[in-house]
Amino acid sequence: MAGIKALISLSFGGAVGLMFLMLGCALPVYDEYWPLFVLFFYVLSPIPYCVSRRVTDDTDATSNACKELAVFLTTGIVVSAFGLPIIFARVHVIAWGACALVLTGNIVIFATILGFFLVFGSNDDFSWQQW
Repeated sequence: MAGIKALISLSFGGAVGLMFLMLGCALPVYDEYWPLFVLFFYVLSPIPYCVSRRVTDDTDATSNACKELAVFLTTGIVVSAFGLPIIFARVHVIAWGACALVLTGNIVIFATILGFFLVFGSNDDFSWQQW
């Protein structure tokens, strides 16, 4: 039952984050859809970590280069997702209010992605590998 509650709360967090992103795009005050490009970053952010989990052996207690490279690439993707709306707002492609809504959505979405890997990534009974 704990897995169902976690899954429902994570889906709610994802819906709230996407709502902020859509509000930053679709409100009549802003009416620009350029911030939707951060969806690519949402899709790309878990990929390095998932690949490193499949490639490396978890029995080694020391850190290895593959996991550190995955964390580095994931950090670069997340920073890029926060930087893109700010750059759009600086060059006046989107308004600063839309930038704030997109950044709020970024925080919620990336917290949801982190929560997914914390909840389903370590438990052997119910793992993210089943998805």
